[in-house]
Amino acid sequence: MKIFCYAVSKLEEPYVLNWSKKNNVEVKMIEAELSSENAHLAKGYDGVSSEGITPVDESVYTEFEKFGIKQLAIRQVGVDNQDLEAARRHGVTLTNVAAYSPRAIAEMGVTQAMYLLRKIGIYQDRMAQGDFTWDESTISTEIFHCTIGLVGVGHIGGATAQIYSALGAKVLAYDLAYDASLEPYVTYTDLDTVLNQSDIISLHTPLFPSTKNMIGEKQFKQMKSNAILINVARGELVDTKALIDALKNHEIGAAGLDTLADEINFFGIHKQPKDLPEDYQILKAMPNVLITPHIAFFTKLAIRNSMEIALDDAKKIIEGGKSRNTVN
Repeated sequence: MKIFCYAVSKLEEPYVLNWSKKNNVEVKMIEAELSSENAHLAKGYDGVSSEGITPVDESVYTEFEKFGIKQLAIRQVGVDNQDLEAARRHGVTLTNVAAYSPRAIAEMGVTQAMYLLRKIGIYQDRMAQGDFTWDESTISTEIFHCTIGLVGVGHIGGATAQIYSALGAKVLAYDLAYDASLEPYVTYTDLDTVLNQSDIISLHTPLFPSTKNMIGEKQFKQMKSNAILINVARGELVDTKALIDALKNHEIGAAGLDTLADEINFFGIHKQPKDLPEDYQILKAMPNVLITPHIAFFTKLAIRNSMEIALDDAKKIIEGGKSRNTVN
C-alpha cells in the first residue's frame, strides 16, 4: 500500500514517518497543497491525504478516478474548499478530521477574547506613543461577569463552552442540533438572544451556502455596543465590510479573527505589507482588533492527531472499510 500526502510541513514529517513505520505503509510527502496542477503526482498510489484552503475542482477527482484512487483524507475540519458532489460522482470518498484537538481552537478563541476584554491592544497602541495612562474608556469587565454567546456547539464550540463555564461566565448557545451532554455548561437559546445578550460572541459553525455572511449588518446592529466578536471558524461567516463599518461606528466593541474571508490570498505565505488587501490593512490598524493567521489549530497535539487520524482513515478505506469521518 502507498499513500501520497500533499501539504506536509516540516513539523508534520516526523508524525508521518512514525505512522508509516508503525503501519508498514509507504508514504510520499510534498509541501504543496493538492490542486489541479499537481494531482497527477498521485498516480501509482493507492490513497491520498491533504489539507489547506486551496479550492479543489472536479478535474482533481477526475484524475483520481483514472488512477483508481477511491479516497481523499482531509487533515482538517473544514471541507468547504472541496467539491463534495463532484468527488462522489467520481467515486472518491472524502473524510475529514472533525476532532483532532477541539481544545486547541477553543483555547485560541478564549485567548483572543481575554486579550480584547482587557483592552490590551488599546494599551499597546497608547504605549507605543509614550502614553502610559488609563481612563474610564479602557476599564475592563471580569470574565465571570460576562455572558458568552456561542454560535455552534459541536466539538470546538462544546470545548469553548466548558472553558468559559469553568471561568464562571454565563454561556448561551445556538445550534440546530441539541447535545444533552452540554447542559451543565450552556443554556440553549435562539440566535437573536445570543446576539442581543452576549458580551462575547464566538463563532463555531461550518461554512455552508446558508451560513455565508450569517453575521452581517443586521446582526451587528443587534449586538451590544461593547460586544466582542470572535471568529476561529471560517472567514466567510462574517461580512467583512459590515464588520469594518460596525467597528468604525461603535456598534460593537472589538473583534478577534483567526480567519478572514479573503485569507487564501495571503495567509500562510510571505507578502509585502503594501500588497496586503485593503480590508486587512483597515482591520489590522484598529487597536480593538486582533488578527492571527489561521493558527488556532497549530499545536503539537493537533498536528499529530490530524495526521494520524487522516492516514488511519485512508488506510481503512483503501482496505475496503468505512470511516465514520466520511463527509460525502
